[in-house]
Amino acid sequence: MSTLKLAIGNKNYSSWSLRPWMLLRHLGLAFEEVLLQLDTPQFKSQVAAWSPAARVPVLRDGDLAIWDSLAICEYASELAAGRGWPREPAARARARSLACEMHSGFQALRSQWGMNARAHNRRTAMTPELAADVARIDAAWSQCRAACGAQGPWLFGSEYTVADAMFAPVVLRFMTYGATLSAPAAAYRDAALADPILREWITAAEAEPWTIPGYE
Repeated sequence: MSTLKLAIGNKNYSSWSLRPWMLLRHLGLAFEEVLLQLDTPQFKSQVAAWSPAARVPVLRDGDLAIWDSLAICEYASELAAGRGWPREPAARARARSLACEMHSGFQALRSQWGMNARAHNRRTAMTPELAADVARIDAAWSQCRAACGAQGPWLFGSEYTVADAMFAPVVLRFMTYGATLSAPAAAYRDAALADPILREWITAAEAEPWTIPGYE
């Protein structure tokens, strides 16, 4: 069996890299991590050797390249015999809906609250679009916790899912920018922040010597 290799960007900034990294770790799938430093003269040539899309993250399994965070998560779930998605069909459908909503939506959140894993106590003006994104995420998290909270700390209970991985960068954004959340959503945020695997990512981000002015 070939060794999985995951090419990622800077841990402080690369929200898309965080998602499959978190899932692979939670699923217990061994992989070699390859960090390609973003916004450098050599990045374009380095990433081109990994993916025709010329973006991170990219998962390599032998000669097979899988790019895009959600596609990597789906592949990882297949390698793990379906783990990473809820077992019950209706819950699995809801988890996929949430993962896809995060994958394609929340543009105000992305643009106004960029991920910076080592930053704290940042405050920005709250626009109507940003407020709507925060409110929608709060409602989604709260609904999941109301349905599955008795079963465990994650959005769909005791097992970490692709939905949790897709929202991991949002957890960091809410920490950085001090989002005001309802009690159920805040409890989920705090549980996710206490996750040892996410703490490992944050610690590595804090130790990175690089900064990108446009993200600061």
